[in-house]
Amino acid sequence: MISAIANTIANQHLANIALNPVAQVSIETTLKSIGRPAAILVDKDISPDTKQYAASKEFLYQATCLLTYLGVIVPLFRKGGFQLAKRVLFKDKPEFQKFDNVKEFEHYMKLTKKSIADRKLTLQKEKVKDKYHADVRRDLETNENPETYPLIVSTIGVFNLMGSVLGLAVLAPQVSHMFIHPALRLLGLEEKAKKSEQKDENAVKIDMKA
Repeated sequence: MISAIANTIANQHLANIALNPVAQVSIETTLKSIGRPAAILVDKDISPDTKQYAASKEFLYQATCLLTYLGVIVPLFRKGGFQLAKRVLFKDKPEFQKFDNVKEFEHYMKLTKKSIADRKLTLQKEKVKDKYHADVRRDLETNENPETYPLIVSTIGVFNLMGSVLGLAVLAPQVSHMFIHPALRLLGLEEKAKKSEQKDENAVKIDMKA
């Protein structure tokens, strides 16, 4: 049991996920989109219509936040952050000038985890060899442990984190609120919830009079 836990923790794929803000946010939001509606649905103190409305609203909120985050925020901060670092923040750093964009750098980082033979084969198959800077190509084809450019890695990580914080706190909720209520009205859930609440209020009034 202990050995299995240790092997799981030491797994490189799991480590990469644990250190990746995008993966962390995606997993957390996905779990919220499942767990929170489920908790609402099992609450016995809420009427069926109200439960359906509240659970649907929570699911739509989490789902639209996640889609906005992955579809807008992550690409914007990841691509834009790299270009800002390359052209402004670290324009005098040679490592940033070796890569045209973040996609090229991330492809490079994947190749560094392969053997030299596999790298050469991948470069030949994907026809991207000539796109790389001469120093980068030479490093991939001759060095067992090529440069991993920690400054670029940390820069991408910081911009990913900024996107997570600012995007999920500001942009994603605004997009979600714009979408949720029209969707609930279209499904007829908002009207059902209002009628259910009105029934509950009338029942309370009758009990008080009695």
